Amino acid sequence: MSVLSFGRAKGASRRETISGHVGGGIMDRFEAMKMLLAVVDAGSISAGSRKLNAPLPSVSRKVAELERHLGASLIVRTSRNLQLTDAGREYVEAARKIMVDLEEAERRASGEYQTPRGTLTITMPVEFGARYIMPIALGYMERHPEVSLNLISLDRTVHLVEEQVDIAIRLGDLADSSLYAVKAGEFRLLTCASPAYLERRGVPTHPGDLEGHDGILFNKRTFFWTFDVDGRPMEAVPRNRLEVNTVANCVAAAVGGAGIARLFDYQIPDELSSGALVPVLEGFDGASRPIHIVYSGQGMLTLKVRSFIDWALPRLRTVFGRSEALKA
Repeated sequence: MSVLSFGRAKGASRRETISGHVGGGIMDRFEAMKMLLAVVDAGSISAGSRKLNAPLPSVSRKVAELERHLGASLIVRTSRNLQLTDAGREYVEAARKIMVDLEEAERRASGEYQTPRGTLTITMPVEFGARYIMPIALGYMERHPEVSLNLISLDRTVHLVEEQVDIAIRLGDLADSSLYAVKAGEFRLLTCASPAYLERRGVPTHPGDLEGHDGILFNKRTFFWTFDVDGRPMEAVPRNRLEVNTVANCVAAAVGGAGIARLFDYQIPDELSSGALVPVLEGFDGASRPIHIVYSGQGMLTLKVRSFIDWALPRLRTVFGRSEALKA
């Protein structure tokens, strides 16, 4: 029997289900599929149980019962992790597609394609999200009362499909993938200092001048900055007199005249507009970097996803500039 079949394993009774009890059915297998996918995505049965918020023995038993039902070993358990067998890889690929199709069918039945409703999960960088996405999200919630938002602030790349995320706000260049993205604008890395510091220590005109200046180290063990000089990277090493681990402290130190800092322009809009911080070495800071709204291309795009993109895109472009849609 093929491992992909929903039929009975060899020797099973006519009405036997995955749980081994008479009277169960396809819903048991859907539950087991969900548990298996969580275990595979998390890397271990214990991590999968935590991800599902389910008891470890229950998850382990369901996976074992699924293997017995199929008459095939799906995963090989080791002391450190787990690995999929050939049958397991084939089954997981098919199960993932089945769960995506099931979720889409449920969304259709619940009316998600007629009006925006349900829970919309969005990931975003911590600081950028708090400053720019949160106000946009609050306005969207007021406009669409049937949508609930789950906002996850993380400074790492999230796998949208595996972690069940609808939309991601991403800063910087995108890796090639099956995801779709809309470019919402651009941001830049700036080298800057307070007018008081520059008056006291002078204005650097070339990255090499930084050797004679104090620098503010932000969250890095090795202290050097890379600049673009005639199309080639150049490392410059200012004197490290202050190290901080938050953007807020880096900004405060720079405004207070402690030295030269490197910050993204979206982190210091008020300081730049007021003149509390002044950009230096602007011709050497490199090219601007993109801001994208990223979403999965699997299945039909739900109205809650489409409506949030339509709501957020013009508001981000008002701040960060305009650009056309593209595929990641």
